[in-house]
This record gives sequence, C-alpha cells and structure tokens, in this order.
Amino acid sequence: MDNEQILDDIGALVEEERALRRRTGGLLPEERTRLAELEVRLDQCWDLLRQRRAKAEFGEDPDTAVLRPAAEVESYRN
Repeated sequence: MDNEQILDDIGALVEEERALRRRTGGLLPEERTRLAELEVRLDQCWDLLRQRRAKAEFGEDPDTAVLRPAAEVESYRN
C-alpha cells in the first residue's frame, strides 16, 4: 500500500466510525464490536503511515514498513 491508499482507507474507516457514533438510541452489541475494531484498525493505519513517512524522510524504502499487530499498536503510550 502506498500513502494515498492508506489515507483512503483511513477516510473510509473514519466515515464508518462517525456513522456508528451518530446513531441515536445506542448501539447493538455487534455495532459496539465493530466500533472497537474500527478504532484498532485506524490506529494500525496511522502507525503504518507514520512508519512510511519516517522511512521516506530518512532515505529508507517506505515499502518496507509493515502493518504492526493490533496488540503492539494498542500498547503504545501517548
């Protein structure tokens, strides 16, 4: 995936996330599960994009960046 494809994926995921958050009357259990999945996938996509940008900035091949496992990405601290 290149940066544009990642950004397109992020846009689609954000759109779906917003649609779920706008729902009134609460979410069904499967919708809550999907929302949690979206949050993790977004974190993974942002991480991949940051990796690619950092590699490009320092003269490395951005295509060597890898999608990290959810457990790894979710354990980062701000």
